[in-house]
Amino acid sequence: MPAHKLAPDIPDAPTDVLAAEQAHLADSREALRAMRAHAQSLSADAAGDWVSQQILQGLLDQRVAALADHPDTPLFFGRLDRADGDDLPSTIYVGRRHVHDGTSRPLVIDWRAPVSRAFYQASPAEPMSVVRRRRFGYHGGALTAYEDEPLAEGGRIGPSRILTEEIERPRTGPMRDIVATIQPDQDEIVRSTLAQTVCVQGAPGTGKTAVGLHRAAYLLFTHRERLARSGVMIVGPNRAFLSYISSVLPALGEVKVDQTTVAGLLGEHAAPEDPEVAAVKGDARMAKVLDRALWLHVVKPEEGVVFTKGAYRFRVADYEVREIVASLRGTTRYAPGRAALAQRLAHQVLVRMEQRGESPDDRVQDAVARSKPVRRLVDAVWPKLTPEQVLFRLLAEPEFLARAAKTDLSPEEQERLLWAKPYRSWKSAKWSAADAALLDELADLMERTPSLGHLVVDEAQDLSEMQLRALGRRCRNGSATVLGDLAQGTTPWSATTWEAVLAHLGQEGEVTELTLGFRVPREVLDYAARLLPSIAPGLAAPRSLRPGAGSLTVREGGEVLAAVREALGREGSIGVIAPDALVAEVAGTLAGDGLAHAVLGPDSAEEHRLLVVPATLAKGLEYDHVIVVEPADIVDAEPRGLARLYVVLTRAVTTLTVVHRKPLPAQLTA
Repeated sequence: MPAHKLAPDIPDAPTDVLAAEQAHLADSREALRAMRAHAQSLSADAAGDWVSQQILQGLLDQRVAALADHPDTPLFFGRLDRADGDDLPSTIYVGRRHVHDGTSRPLVIDWRAPVSRAFYQASPAEPMSVVRRRRFGYHGGALTAYEDEPLAEGGRIGPSRILTEEIERPRTGPMRDIVATIQPDQDEIVRSTLAQTVCVQGAPGTGKTAVGLHRAAYLLFTHRERLARSGVMIVGPNRAFLSYISSVLPALGEVKVDQTTVAGLLGEHAAPEDPEVAAVKGDARMAKVLDRALWLHVVKPEEGVVFTKGAYRFRVADYEVREIVASLRGTTRYAPGRAALAQRLAHQVLVRMEQRGESPDDRVQDAVARSKPVRRLVDAVWPKLTPEQVLFRLLAEPEFLARAAKTDLSPEEQERLLWAKPYRSWKSAKWSAADAALLDELADLMERTPSLGHLVVDEAQDLSEMQLRALGRRCRNGSATVLGDLAQGTTPWSATTWEAVLAHLGQEGEVTELTLGFRVPREVLDYAARLLPSIAPGLAAPRSLRPGAGSLTVREGGEVLAAVREALGREGSIGVIAPDALVAEVAGTLAGDGLAHAVLGPDSAEEHRLLVVPATLAKGLEYDHVIVVEPADIVDAEPRGLARLYVVLTRAVTTLTVVHRKPLPAQLTA
C-alpha cells in the first residue's frame, strides 16, 4: 500500500521531508519567475528589419505568456526516485512545465518529456528504473501532503488516496487539466505519434475531452517547430463548451492554439431549417451533387479566339479550344483550371507569334492571357463563380438540381432540397448551418483548403457526413484526434460507427474505447446506463471507479427549489439542467426565491456557482451537483431525446437529483 503522508501534523509524518518538498516548490517558483523575467528582458530590436522584429517580438510575447505562474495551481505534482545506471538525474520532479535554475539545473521536468512517462506508466511489475514514485497533495497552490509508492519491491500497490481526492475534488469554473491524474491507458493515447490519427470512444466521465486536449499539448511539445508552422486546432460543439475548456491548454503553457466550433470554422449561418432537409444536405452523397453542379458551368466552346497585334491576327481554332478545355476539366480545381485555360490559350497565341519569327517572352504571354478576347472566351466557357452562386442555383432551380443530382438523390429528396420560396439572388440568400458545409465543399472544389498539422474534434458523433468532410480537409496533410461517445449522439444524423466517421474525415486511425470512468459516481452511471440498450446497444456499459453510495436521488413530485437549496449546502458547482422550453420558468422560480444564479447560453462563458443549463447545451460539461428537471420533457423534445437524457444524467460529479412530476421514461423504471 502507498505510504500516506497526508498532513504535517500526523504524529508519525516526517515533517522535515514535507518541509524539504515545500522548500523545493518555493525554489522552483522563484526559478520560474527568474525565467519569465529573463524572457521579458529580451529585445527584438536586434532582429534587423521591421518585419523580423515583429515576428521575433511575437515569439517573445508567447514565451513570456507560457512562463506565467499560476499561484493556485501546483507547479509540480510528482517525483520519481530513479535507480542509478544511466545519465539521468536520480530524482526528477514532474510538473506542468520545465523549470531550471540559474545554472540550467532542472528543478521541474515537463510532464510531456520522455523521462516523465514513467510517472504514469511505471508499476511494480514494470518499474521502468523507478524505485519510488511520490505524489503530492495540494490546497490551492500550497503543498500540504505527500504519498509514496515503492515500485522496486514488487507486490501490489493499492489505490492512491491523493489521486482519488484530486479526481473527486469539487470544482467550479472552467475545466482543469488532468496532468496529475492521467491514467496509463489515457497516457498511451496522449503520447500517440503525430502521424497517427486516434479515435477515442469514451463513456461519460472517462476523460476523453481532457485526453484530447493533453494530446494536443503533448504534440506541441514534441513537434514544436513543425506544428508552429502548420498549426493545431480544437473544434468543439458550441461556444459554451469552448469556454469551459479554455483554461486547460494555457495552464500547460500552450497559449497559441485555435479553439473554435464547426460554425465558427465554416461560417456562422443560422437560417432555420427542417431537420429532414438538413439531414439530406448533410449526407455525403451531396459531395457528388456539388461537384457536378460546379462543373456544369463549364460549357463546350463553340468558337475560337482571335488576338490582334498590329497588323497581324493570331487565331486559335474552336476545336483547339475544345481540346484545351477537355484536357483541363477534371484534372484541376475549378479556379486554377480557369486560370490555366487563359494561359494555355495565350501559349497557343505565342506559338503563332513564334511561327511568324517573333520572340515573345513571359510578359507577352501574361498580357495575352489578360487581353479582352481571351478573357471574353474564358468567361463564356469557364465562368468565374463563388460557392454561393452555385449553391443558390442548386436550391432554386429544379432542372439544374436534377441535372446535378442524377440518380444520387431521389425525386423526393430533390423536392425536399428546393427552396419553397427562392430568394431573389445569391447575395440575399439566408444560409443554414447545413448549407455552411456545402459552401465549404464548393470552396474546396474551387481552391484547395489549407491543411493544419493536427486537428482535435470533440463530440464528433454529432457531426454530419458533410461536416466531417469539411473538417477532414483541414487535416488532409496532418492527423486528427477524434473524440466522442456514440451513446451521446443527439442529432438526426449522428454516427453509428467510428469507422464511418474516420472514412468521411479521410483518415485512417485506430479506435480506442475508454469505459472506466473517474468522474461520474457508479450509482449515477449505472442509472443512466439503463438507457444504453435503447440508444447504443452495441456499446459496452461504462464502469466507474467511484462507488458513490447515496449520490443518486429521484424525487417524484419534488420541488426544484428544495433540491437547489440542498445542493447549495454542499461544496462545489451546481447545474440545474432543464428542458429548453422550461429554462425560463426554472430561472424565474430561482429568482423569485432570491437565489442568485445565471443561465447558460450558446455563446456564454458563465462561471456562476449556480447555473440553469438548457438540456441541449449540457454536452461536454460537468458539475459537482446536477439537478435534472422533468426527464420526460427532455425525451419528448427531440427525435433522439433518450440520447439527450443520457447526456444530461451523466453530467454529475458528486450528486444527481432527478425531479419530476410526469412519469419517467420506461427505460429508467425497468
